[in-house]
Amino acid sequence: MKKLINNVDDVIADALKGIELSDDNVRVDHEHRVIYRAEKTRQGKVAVISGGGSGHEPLHGGFVGVGMLDAACAGQMFTSPTPDQMLAATSEADGGAGVLHIVKNYTGDVMNFEMAGEMAADSGVRVETVVVADDVAVQDSLYTAGRRGVGLTVLLEKIVGAAAEEGRDMDGVLEIAHRVNAGGRSMGMALTSCTVPAAGKPTFDLPDDEMEIGVGIHGEPGRHREPLSSARDIAKQLVDPILHDLDFTGAPCIVMLNGMGGTPLIELYLMYGEVVRLLDDAGITIARNLVGNYITSLDMAGCSVTILKADDEILALWDAPVKTAGLRWGV
Repeated sequence: MKKLINNVDDVIADALKGIELSDDNVRVDHEHRVIYRAEKTRQGKVAVISGGGSGHEPLHGGFVGVGMLDAACAGQMFTSPTPDQMLAATSEADGGAGVLHIVKNYTGDVMNFEMAGEMAADSGVRVETVVVADDVAVQDSLYTAGRRGVGLTVLLEKIVGAAAEEGRDMDGVLEIAHRVNAGGRSMGMALTSCTVPAAGKPTFDLPDDEMEIGVGIHGEPGRHREPLSSARDIAKQLVDPILHDLDFTGAPCIVMLNGMGGTPLIELYLMYGEVVRLLDDAGITIARNLVGNYITSLDMAGCSVTILKADDEILALWDAPVKTAGLRWGV
């Protein structure tokens, strides 16, 4: 294992120090490992917070800032934040209009966020939850009941964050969250495993001449393993299951071609070109796009495709100003 670290046990703590030093727009609670906006949530604004296991950066901490999240909890590597962490984040971020939890559908995340929400509610904070479950690869996996939450999380945090930023109340923010959640689907693949620092070796064995189709962001098995093929064939294997699952015609769409952390941008752009060709052939209108590393799996080589069926309102919220380490435009 070759990694730029000091002590294996200090990776997350050291990274949080670097995040705080690199971005004047955030502050970090190092005790609870929570990244907050530098300024407290304004009174009357719905707070939008998320979190999850570390190793998926820039998700979630890189999306804290104006137009997106108010706070993000960093769990242990590929492990949910604890209820105490989430309770601290919920209590601190609350601006009096309630707190929305955005949760990826993994058993530990769902359970711990739910516990934190119940404890916060006991103290008088209104907490609502949206569970992202957009992965069409598998119905159930090692860590989920139902579909996994993957790339749509990024789009949801941006769009919902914009709705909260413009002053919508909790019911209004929830309505747009549910609409986005229902309209997005994702599918990923891997060329290599990732290496968790504490393990010191690849999470799974993937021969040089094979690829995993439908892999999860923690290295969970996908639909199948098969011989490595061309980018054109891989794009088809990612796009076809998404289009089979939901009809994206007749509406503008937002498309994200996401890197898993270890694939260079030149290959991601090449893959995006293949995805566009397939969507054009299917009569799908791409209104907005995002290409790059946004929800990663440490150093895994591979990519994922996310498609969101949008409308004018969703596109306007997507275009609204955002100022975070991971996404920034209009400011």
